[in-house]
Amino acid sequence: MRTHRKTVAFGHPFRLKGIGRVLPPGSYQVVTDEELIEGLSFPVWRRISTAIIVPAEQASSVEMVAVDPLDLQAAEDRDNAANPSAAQECHPNVDDLGA
Repeated sequence: MRTHRKTVAFGHPFRLKGIGRVLPPGSYQVVTDEELIEGLSFPVWRRISTAIIVPAEQASSVEMVAVDPLDLQAAEDRDNAANPSAAQECHPNVDDLGA
């Protein structure tokens, strides 16, 4: 198994399916786990889970919530569309790959 970590930044409050509240603007860690598909002549990885770390409803704690990568991308797209001139500066989507 391998894990990818990525930081996504939102400039506006946003919603994600599965989270029953509006999340504040800011930077969020996204963690994706993948597993190697055995038996092929070349390495192929399959995503098995994607989660985002968000502030918990209680102050000073966080929670990791499973998220659909397509829903996360749609939220990023909505945020970028709300402020297209700042999208390149404020939303760099820095990838930090971890093994």
